[in-house]
Amino acid sequence: MTAFLSVLLDGVASGMLLFVLAVGLSVTLGLMNVVNLAHGAFGMVGGYVCVVLLNRMGVPFPLALLGATVAAGLLGLVLERTLYARLYRRDHLEQVLFSIGLVFVLGAAVDWFMGARQQLIQLPAWLSGRVEFWGIGLGRYRIFLIAVCGALVAALHLGLVRTRFGAQLRAAVDDGVVARGMGLPVPRLFALTFTLGSALAGLGGALGVEVLGLDPTFPLKYMVYFLIVVAVGGTNTVIGPFIAALLLGIVDVLGKYYVPEVGAFIIYTAMVVLLLARPHGLLKRADS
Repeated sequence: MTAFLSVLLDGVASGMLLFVLAVGLSVTLGLMNVVNLAHGAFGMVGGYVCVVLLNRMGVPFPLALLGATVAAGLLGLVLERTLYARLYRRDHLEQVLFSIGLVFVLGAAVDWFMGARQQLIQLPAWLSGRVEFWGIGLGRYRIFLIAVCGALVAALHLGLVRTRFGAQLRAAVDDGVVARGMGLPVPRLFALTFTLGSALAGLGGALGVEVLGLDPTFPLKYMVYFLIVVAVGGTNTVIGPFIAALLLGIVDVLGKYYVPEVGAFIIYTAMVVLLLARPHGLLKRADS
């Protein structure tokens, strides 16, 4: 029982991390109707910025996370203003082709500057090792992931549902012409939203270096996972992708621990079952 609870905690932490990495794609796809398959590339950039700040410059881990988040957000802002803004009125096929091309460009750039080897980081002492709770060994970094990602879930939900910014963004997506006529700064709203999604991906990439590893193939390696979270959770809410990521993370870790011969096939089986049960997303009505 103790071993099961420990593995379950690892699954929860994995699901939380998967949510932070994928929620930006859910935001841009659901709220902006932009298919950005290069989303994982911003996570890769955040991961590499964290590695450089932590390993080469000796920056404390919390500040390295902040730097990774800001760097990915700024890159997203620049690319949104110069490239993505031109694609908002194009069809999804063009968006897919462009974003896939961007993945290969950024991957090649990272390979050129950082090399193809797997990147490692040294966690601070206060995040290393395990702690005991009622005989159950819990990894400190897993607990940290759960706490940080849980706070992000609450902040995102409140920010996109309960604030003026969220209401303005939904109005701009529903009818941009009317929103502009009412004086809403639609381009600015889209730029801020895309920047937010990119920054979250960067934070997820930085947090995931220790758990997922990091190399120039990161965006392609985990692209399917991001798409699964968005497909199962739906794109009309933050809570849906959060529940989907949590379920898929737990199923994936439990499957790899107890039936390792099946491997990653477990998560795809879970995806099929969830989509058959809720084809419109976990929290989306069939008529919406």
